[in-house]
Amino acid sequence: MNTSSTSKTPNTRREFLADVGRGMLVATVGYGMASELGLAPAFAIDAPDALDFGALEPLVRLMQETPANKLLPALAQRLHDGADLRRLVAAAALANARTFGGEDYVGFHTMMALAPSLHMARELPESLQPLPVFKVLYRNTNRIQEKGGRSEEVLHPVKPASLPEGRLGGDVLREAIHRKDVNEAERTFAALAQLSADDALNHLLYAVQENTEVHRVVLPYRAWDLLELIGKDQAHTLLRQSVRYCVRAESGQNTSSVAEPRTLLPKMLEQHRLLDRAPGSRAAEDQWVDQLSQTIFKSTPEQAAEAAAAALAEGFAPAAVGEAISLAANQLILRDLGRTPREESPGKPPGSVHGDSIGVHACDSACAWRNLARVSNPRNTFACLILGAYQVALDRTARGGDFLHWDPLPVQRHVDQVKGTEADALLREADEAIRQNLQAHAAASVQRYGQLGHPPRPVFDLLLRYAVSEEGALHAEKYYRTVTEEFGSTRPAFRWRQLVALARVTASEFGRPAAGMAEARQVLKV
Repeated sequence: MNTSSTSKTPNTRREFLADVGRGMLVATVGYGMASELGLAPAFAIDAPDALDFGALEPLVRLMQETPANKLLPALAQRLHDGADLRRLVAAAALANARTFGGEDYVGFHTMMALAPSLHMARELPESLQPLPVFKVLYRNTNRIQEKGGRSEEVLHPVKPASLPEGRLGGDVLREAIHRKDVNEAERTFAALAQLSADDALNHLLYAVQENTEVHRVVLPYRAWDLLELIGKDQAHTLLRQSVRYCVRAESGQNTSSVAEPRTLLPKMLEQHRLLDRAPGSRAAEDQWVDQLSQTIFKSTPEQAAEAAAAALAEGFAPAAVGEAISLAANQLILRDLGRTPREESPGKPPGSVHGDSIGVHACDSACAWRNLARVSNPRNTFACLILGAYQVALDRTARGGDFLHWDPLPVQRHVDQVKGTEADALLREADEAIRQNLQAHAAASVQRYGQLGHPPRPVFDLLLRYAVSEEGALHAEKYYRTVTEEFGSTRPAFRWRQLVALARVTASEFGRPAAGMAEARQVLKV
């Protein structure tokens, strides 16, 4: 954790006047032009309360200070000079956190895409591995520049508070957030983060669990996933974004929308005596998982939470309960009729299901809850799964749509239209459907492929290509990673539902190339 920094103080009248003149020029010509002239970086670095990231600091500054139209050649040169993708992603994450602090919509979506982009890179041939990372790093720096670069940084060094004795850290943090006191909340979390990265996460989850809004849930998981890739020494920097997110949410929340999780979760934990027990290891049959999934999907939010809590109290393994939650969320993609004409927006036409759709958000949330349960302490394992079930049911009932009466794709007539049986023919058919934005036919082709027992890797390769090339309304990388995680942790009887859903979303998002991707291919010569 970094709680101090050094800064340069002008020693002479000439240096002082030079700083003043540089600041006036930045204000006159704007940050972008000043960056190109080599003036804005020095001006920004002189801030007396700036975070400093040691050996990574020069690369972090590169991410913040380089104009977006010059970033990709600079990154390609860094790779040529020996930097690896992991180091580039680490610097980008710190640049993002320092600039936005979890308080900018595009900013925190880009943060949540960083770890998925690195996972995606590892699935590609070596020559193509930089592409998904460069895609997200371009988006990251472009947004940093739009927001004013280093002159508008949100995160600064913070002095840890003195924690009250005999109090649970998570409770102290929640109380500061309830008071909407960002400085107190930041200082409290800084003190908690001094213990260990795991302690920091477990205390943070007490605040996260007070609402099931998608970004509140996914941001800490994707930050944690990033830490497992780049190292946990920056846990405080990345997780404190969620502290600030929760404080801002506290000011803008509708009281009724947050009241139920805050009262329901303690009730479920106490009623089912989950507070003083370890998670069970009872195995679940396929039929049990399918039945619990349907119960969660069809229930009210409180009933779904009750079903998950009861299963955990009966000793069923958390992985089995999480599997049922993810399968229930998956139905919200397969059954969605898509955006209505009233809901259309640039890049999201009527009928589309990519981006911030009900199903994509539900699946990303379910994946986050499931994985947070996996890496946290027993109390939080139970809490995350109870709220994961609650959120799926809430998404079905609160965001609109008659999901219980809509059929999941592909329906039988779509399956009947798929005539091929050979793997290559089915992959070509799925590819053609994606390029024509035929969601149902793409889903049917992939379902048929799976039913015939063909290997999944070629389907992942096909869909990965488009997760890299397409813009995806800020969600392409994250949802692709959600599906790869869920496919890998779901039993064979149900796992192909995840790839079918990804095929549908890919067909929905096709036709909107990602910014910077053509240039990335050019500078990488691929």
